[in-house]
Amino acid sequence: MQAVYATGIDTHDPLRVLEVGERPEPAVPEGWARVHVRAASLNHHDLWTLRGVGVRDEHVGTPLGTDAAGVTDDGREVIVHAVLGSAGPGDDETLAADLHLLSEAGVSGTHAEVVVVPSRNLVSKPAALSWVEAACLPTAYLTAYRMLFTRARLRPGQHVLVQGAGGGVATAAIVLGHAAGLEVSVTSRSERKREHARELGADTVIEVGGRLSGRADAVIETVGAATWDHSLKSLRPGGVIVVSGATSGGDPPAQLARVFWRGLSILGSTMGTRQELDAVVRMLMQTGARPVVDSSFVLGRAADAYARLASGDAFGKVVLRAAA
Repeated sequence: MQAVYATGIDTHDPLRVLEVGERPEPAVPEGWARVHVRAASLNHHDLWTLRGVGVRDEHVGTPLGTDAAGVTDDGREVIVHAVLGSAGPGDDETLAADLHLLSEAGVSGTHAEVVVVPSRNLVSKPAALSWVEAACLPTAYLTAYRMLFTRARLRPGQHVLVQGAGGGVATAAIVLGHAAGLEVSVTSRSERKREHARELGADTVIEVGGRLSGRADAVIETVGAATWDHSLKSLRPGGVIVVSGATSGGDPPAQLARVFWRGLSILGSTMGTRQELDAVVRMLMQTGARPVVDSSFVLGRAADAYARLASGDAFGKVVLRAAA
């Protein structure tokens, strides 16, 4: 099968080790299913894999990618849930000790013509979602949904600050927050990205570090060091920061005095459960909201897709699609 994979590890120039070529089609263990991929989105996780983060030498060459939508051998149209591992506490697979994703630990990823996954990881794709739209959901939109509604427990009318417009999770949080009736404030250094955020329904759009008209009930934080001080200062007393990434650095000053004096909560969040992915799909069907797609490329042009993601210029998801 044709697939996208790494020929090695390069921490400084990850695209140098990107390859598109033939790889062995994975076997189908008992309880798993083969999915013929129609579309597969990219995540920064894929670039980190090329840099060697979380990769053992023996896993180099495993097809990349965590997100996909496609068709099973029996003709079912599905969205693939990317989280693997045991059930975890409270049947929450994101809390399992052996948590890992497709394309990790030697498991073949989704940037390929075929991917094999546990049958329980298949979610039915509604006909109203295109293949490209459906492929955007399993990481960015699932992560944003869990941050907003499971971890922060936000309800209509509450105020959320989303740091860093343009990133996959941040863009998903704008779309889902607006669809849920939240007051959504967004930051970005880029005027172009701020304008895109307005078009998606953001109520307030400011430069990074700018002052909000009113303090937020929650902050969606994926940026880290560059926005951490602003996130803490933007919260109302008793507010919550939900963290799922730290692209600008993971060790900012904690400001513990502010945390305890203002009664703030800081919660971590990684991906989401299969049940939450079901909930994302239902929410899109009920509200008419749709994922934001920056661009799409056929699988054979994966190098262009990865370059687009690495550029930092994308707003929304970059997606690979099967050849027509």
